[in-house]
Amino acid sequence: MSTLLYEPDEHPPYALAFGISVQRVMAMAPSLVLIPTIIMRAAEQDETYLAWAIFAMLMVNAAMTVLQAFRIGRVGSGYPLVMVTSSAFIGVCISALSVGGPSLMATLLLVSAGFQFALATRLSLLRRFITPMVTGTLLVLIAVSIMPAVFQMLTTVPDGTPWAAAPASAAATFATVVALLLRASERWRLWAPLIGITVGCAVAAPFGLYDPEPIGATPWIGFPLNAWPGVDLTFGPAFWSLLPAFLFVMLIGTTGTLGHAVSTQQVSWRRQRATDLRSVQGAVATVGVSNLLCGLAGTIPTGTAPSSAPFVEQSGVAACRVAVCVGILFVVLAFLPKVMAVLIAIPSPVAAAYLAILFGPILVQGMQLALQSGNDARKTLIISMAVWVGIGFESQAIFSDYLSGMWEVLLGNGITAGGFMVVGLTAFMELTGARRRRLEIELGIAGLPKLTAFLRELAARLGWSEETAQRLCLIGEEALTSLLQQVEAKAAEPAKPRLRVLARQDGAAVELEFMAAVGEDNLEDHLALLGDQVETLDEREFSLRLLRHFASSVRHQQYHNIDIVTVRFDGSRASLDP
Repeated sequence: MSTLLYEPDEHPPYALAFGISVQRVMAMAPSLVLIPTIIMRAAEQDETYLAWAIFAMLMVNAAMTVLQAFRIGRVGSGYPLVMVTSSAFIGVCISALSVGGPSLMATLLLVSAGFQFALATRLSLLRRFITPMVTGTLLVLIAVSIMPAVFQMLTTVPDGTPWAAAPASAAATFATVVALLLRASERWRLWAPLIGITVGCAVAAPFGLYDPEPIGATPWIGFPLNAWPGVDLTFGPAFWSLLPAFLFVMLIGTTGTLGHAVSTQQVSWRRQRATDLRSVQGAVATVGVSNLLCGLAGTIPTGTAPSSAPFVEQSGVAACRVAVCVGILFVVLAFLPKVMAVLIAIPSPVAAAYLAILFGPILVQGMQLALQSGNDARKTLIISMAVWVGIGFESQAIFSDYLSGMWEVLLGNGITAGGFMVVGLTAFMELTGARRRRLEIELGIAGLPKLTAFLRELAARLGWSEETAQRLCLIGEEALTSLLQQVEAKAAEPAKPRLRVLARQDGAAVELEFMAAVGEDNLEDHLALLGDQVETLDEREFSLRLLRHFASSVRHQQYHNIDIVTVRFDGSRASLDP
């Protein structure tokens, strides 16, 4: 893994940012053209509409990649999340185009984009089902779903190609990139992918695997005219029959965006930070804007690139300036078909060798995220079952002969099938757990007596000792004080916000949720920072230090308009002694 050279808000030289963006676009360019081509040809659409769909898709991706790099209101993630075509929609888009043509697909996209906006707005409602364990498992499933395609690309060559062409070009690419990443200086490490792909293409050329003829036949400048399909507003039977499938796949795509946004945050800072869920909401909202524009333009839907986090980790550059350069290159590709042809001409074995290196670390990132709050037998079972199911359906080893129609679309890949499993098992654990007790009070010192009485009653129900009950009450007091300090630091408000407390037993432990609208700072980041500092008597830090000492774990989730501090307390290990 490369040392992080530039964080999102830092500014690398334009030459470096542009060079890295070229590498990113080179890695994604084949899929940018391949996915629309697969959809259009499977649905028997003409070449004129295919050219328009690719052009419009590139323009939308360009604008939305730049928007992702900035946070404008509640839209944008503030991270270099690149927008690309979404493979999750291949099946439903083929169905829509076959039944009602491009205008029906456009209408379905417009309506389902509204559903994605709603998800972004109310993302906090999904917090118990879309947990770090779920998003981490989905990252593992992304790698699982990509592996078969990469392995197939390693041997995808034209008929009559010498047998040594594929292994020689793939090995040259792999060896060059790995050697540079392991032993080269930081400066040369940044250019490892571009150098490796160039070496691989050079090795492939004598075998006839790199064909420059289509490049010469492609015009330099091109712009599709009179190809906009329009929108079908009749809302006929075909629309209503396909809408549920589009909404469900949009939900799956949103889950993928959550994983991409979280993993990109994890690798974009030198010091580990708590996940900023407001940024994740902004990422989902941007995908909603993107799909709205795709519907208006009559092209296929888009989503965040799963390669965003691996590329940041590999290059060591998380600067948003790179995303801006990627957006500019997308526009160039849209108007310069010859440049796109150069990228498409990269042989499949060369691209596969690079993709294997790019997506390999995502397995480790996924497991780290899934297990970041510890591990137990239940979590191990959920993760392992989801991965096994994902591998089984991705390899078509599970009931492949019985899947047809919409079920084949929904369960035809490892991300969807494994995602069903991990979300379903997480929901089962949530719905069959102990009932939550709740209390609503004013977020202020005046509410402390009610909170103390609430927690003492909870401890009595659990049969805890006086010492354990006292520690539970101290945790509640310090959590309330920490939230109150954030409100006071934010601004003087005419009325104190309300605090909702939810308590739930989990074996010998209790999980407390403190929900309120507070300040901008994240308590998890403050707790991590306090661990690196010498003890002080700062009043604002004192409550956090006590909270860290008494609680088993503290998690601060920040959404727009609401903050949720989750504190876990293991009563079997309670002691007031340090």
